[in-house]
Amino acid sequence: MSVKQINVFLENEPGRLAEVTSALSKAKIDIRAVYVTDSTSYGILRLIVNQPDDAKIVLQSMGFTVSISHVIAVALKDVPGTLDQVLEILSSNGIQLEYLYAFVGRASVDAVVLLRVDDREKTLEIFEKNGIKVLDDKEVYGI
Repeated sequence: MSVKQINVFLENEPGRLAEVTSALSKAKIDIRAVYVTDSTSYGILRLIVNQPDDAKIVLQSMGFTVSISHVIAVALKDVPGTLDQVLEILSSNGIQLEYLYAFVGRASVDAVVLLRVDDREKTLEIFEKNGIKVLDDKEVYGI
């Protein structure tokens, strides 16, 4: 089970991020989560949206370099220590965490954590064994 994440390569120039959000707004595509990493001259924008395939088409048509990758979304109680438990499980099972970001949705009391790992299938098996609730794409896009 995984969620499609949109990855957009952005030059560090005034207004570039606004071009992306404007295009998605005009296409009636709702952003659920956003994560930006940057360097001196460029950034990588990672988005969870309710229509990832459409978002890719819209952004590519505007000349953006766009890819789709898959991340795991887990629902965690929004209390201290739950993220630590998940990270300890990954660590003790030799799973390399590439990055994560989180948000609290409007349709749930749980926090949603999005994880990119080096072995998605193994991670899903470990989460199932440990009772960690993994969300499917429809659940995440609907939050």
